[in-house]
Amino acid sequence: MESRAAVLYEMGLPRPYADSRPLKVETVKLDEPGPGEVLVRIRAAGLCHSDLSVIDGSRPRPVPMALGHEAAGEVVQTGEGVTDLSPGDHVVCIFVPSCGHCLPCREGRPALCEPGAEANVKGTLLSGARRIHREETTIHHHLGVSAFADYAVVSRHSLVKVDPRLPFEQAALFGCAVMTGVGAVLNTAGVKPGSSVAIVGLGGVGLCALLGARLAGARQIVAVDVQGEKLSFARELGASDTFDAREDGVEEAIRRATAGGVDYAFETAGVVDALHLAFRITSRGGVTVTSGLPHPDRRMSIPPVVLTAEERTIKGSYVGSCVPQRDIPRYIDLFRQGRLPVDRLLSGTLPLERINEGFDRLASGTVARLVVTT
Repeated sequence: MESRAAVLYEMGLPRPYADSRPLKVETVKLDEPGPGEVLVRIRAAGLCHSDLSVIDGSRPRPVPMALGHEAAGEVVQTGEGVTDLSPGDHVVCIFVPSCGHCLPCREGRPALCEPGAEANVKGTLLSGARRIHREETTIHHHLGVSAFADYAVVSRHSLVKVDPRLPFEQAALFGCAVMTGVGAVLNTAGVKPGSSVAIVGLGGVGLCALLGARLAGARQIVAVDVQGEKLSFARELGASDTFDAREDGVEEAIRRATAGGVDYAFETAGVVDALHLAFRITSRGGVTVTSGLPHPDRRMSIPPVVLTAEERTIKGSYVGSCVPQRDIPRYIDLFRQGRLPVDRLLSGTLPLERINEGFDRLASGTVARLVVTT
């Protein structure tokens, strides 16, 4: 069948993207869903820094590639062997398919699925197939989803069935921003009630981490960013203290405000300097968690003696260490109860034709989450 899709042919084109137009909205052909695969009518897809990092080249991926990974839609057709989904079901897409058979999957850590990670790097579905074509060109899948489109063929293992009463533009956020941010707080760090927390980087993931810290019962939540509007918004969402990362002496100011540092610091910006700051404002015996994805060539250095002498911990968090089939329904329930107000992060919607303009706004840091609706 035919579908529109936003295809990236060249990474690293200059901003503004509204002029250079790295994403070409084109008509592509989709294969029928193969065994274990599903055809989904995409209804909403969030613009995320993980997409932006492919566009600007800081997260190299094979091109041409149809981008988009944080999405919600409805099932149109199921392939052979898919018996637990039916046409009309509402689903949220997740960006790491889990095979269920490798060692991490068997240990209950599907975010670390080895075949899933391999498929994502190669730009294929979990089966190794590519289902998107334009004329004689085969187009790669982005994180097994390729959701900036009218339709997508995805692995059944990339989908979570959700309550159809949830609006698509809200449901989409649970596939990445909510899982990554809230999951980092609840799953990776296990923040305890009464703890102090810092969030460095207030994009969609960072703001979700802030909401997760409130949910976990943190007594003090420090928000750090370079955008004054985001710092003000963080206060509205429950941050007790805010700091501009560009100001001189910000590290010392945060340590004074937190009596020597926070129990848990979360870096969500994907910038090495932000991770350095998060580590330096973590208290003795504290935990620093990073869910950002800087360019793979970037490095950081710390004195190893600090890890021992201060019993410090640095942890990585991918997909919020979530089990999506378990956690997405839980987080949606918490949202319905008013305890996880992720709908407040929606900065607006836009049509697929304006997607390059949307990434300009995301890159400028002036929005939390824009959503493409089709």
